[in-house]
Amino acid sequence: MRQQLPRKSGKTLRKGRLSPMRLFDVLGPVMIGPSSSHTAGAAKIGYTAQKLLGEVPAQADIGLYGSFATTGKGHGTDKALIAGLLGMQVDDPAIPDSFRIAGERGMDFSLEGIDLGDVHPNSVKMNLTGVSGRTLEVVAASIGGGRIQICELDGITANFSGDYPTLIVHNIDQPGHVTEVTSMLAHKGVNIATMQLYRKSRGGSAVMVIECDQEVPKESLAWLERLEGILKVTYCSLVEE
Repeated sequence: MRQQLPRKSGKTLRKGRLSPMRLFDVLGPVMIGPSSSHTAGAAKIGYTAQKLLGEVPAQADIGLYGSFATTGKGHGTDKALIAGLLGMQVDDPAIPDSFRIAGERGMDFSLEGIDLGDVHPNSVKMNLTGVSGRTLEVVAASIGGGRIQICELDGITANFSGDYPTLIVHNIDQPGHVTEVTSMLAHKGVNIATMQLYRKSRGGSAVMVIECDQEVPKESLAWLERLEGILKVTYCSLVEE
């Protein structure tokens, strides 16, 4: 494990949409730590990232931006991020011991300050590698009250909260893939709450981000991965395993 806070360059990201305020946003979450943004939000970012990876990472290289870098250590942001990556929820009393637990479980990690450009001041970039070799790059922000926003996945813009079962499909930008995915969800009785489409260039790589009202069956995810033109399928389940 190593911890440094030099600054280095990174990508500039687009700011996402604002969500309506809810009672939870005013009261804040039940949590361990002094700050809903720096502690609870950080833990949720880590937790959502390991769900997206599909496993607890063996290696996590974490870049902290803005107040996460300057004041995060005092608020326990670093420990909360690692705790989330270990699968801990925001109210887990073991969050302060996450560094030790990560060492016991064989998870190696690094923390350093980076410059992400014009983004939310409580932002983080994670490069994760699982035991299986699966990799994931996530940029996320803690936007207050324990809420988070996933801003980028593997270098492509995204915008979701982690509050719904979320399906992310990376595909070649060509006709038919949106229909394949949405038809599969309809066939399985999965209702779409929100859907966003992004692409890097015409005919290049594209991504669908679909927040669902129900969980997507595992066999459906496996079916998607076998389709021609599908590059990667990532799924964030809300079910505890």
